Amino acid sequence: MNITRIEKNIKEELEDVVLIETPVNIYVNNEPLIKIICLAKDLKELAVGFLFSIGIINSVNDIKKIILNEPKNKIYIDLNDSLNFKVKNLDISKISRVIDTTGGISLQGQNMTKGTLNGDHKFIISDEIKISPEIIFSSLKQMQKKTTLYRETGGCHGAAIFDLNGKLLGVKEDVGRHNAIDKIIGEMILRGYAFKNTLLTSTGRLTQDSVLKAVRAKIPIVASLSAAIESGIRMALTHGITLIGFVRDVRMNIYTCPYRIKF
Repeated sequence: MNITRIEKNIKEELEDVVLIETPVNIYVNNEPLIKIICLAKDLKELAVGFLFSIGIINSVNDIKKIILNEPKNKIYIDLNDSLNFKVKNLDISKISRVIDTTGGISLQGQNMTKGTLNGDHKFIISDEIKISPEIIFSSLKQMQKKTTLYRETGGCHGAAIFDLNGKLLGVKEDVGRHNAIDKIIGEMILRGYAFKNTLLTSTGRLTQDSVLKAVRAKIPIVASLSAAIESGIRMALTHGITLIGFVRDVRMNIYTCPYRIKF
């Protein structure tokens, strides 16, 4: 769009890139589940990552079919009959069925996710997993280079998955930090990739809803350019995740489980 920029008392007219928020509706077994306000790209990955994050699916094998209607911004996912899933059985209010770019998972959605962490899904990650500070620093730099919309507009968040050797496995962007995480988790699920020995990086704040997604995926280490919030720190500590914030060139703040960072 056309804008007016003032810099050092000089005014100029120029074109700037502005991101567009789009409401996208997700249907499961032909029933409306949720409306997510997001950047309308990588929608299949977003839907799969979201369903995984709140515990509706556990792997790509739970999905029978995915249909993407891009002109109408609708995603239809059919689940395998063995799940016996029905939207009406979920304890989600109408208000909680809309997720904007600032909110993340609603309280009811968080409770659903926490409910899936019982039994086989409740875990404390192995203390044997280690990573060097250099890989943390280089991974965040790689993510920044690959998140072109984030660099170009400043209005976009990025999230990426790396292996513990610092190899980039995938990167996604969205106007919502939580959507970006769902997109990259969804991509890994569609590829059938396990999260056990991976690092999740983000540009956004490390809140409870963001860390909860990592817990659900059993990702041992989460690092961000931004700060960690108290709720996110408590969530990481409970489940044994190494949580790192304010990652800069040669500096980082480790909030939980620092023993995984080897020197």
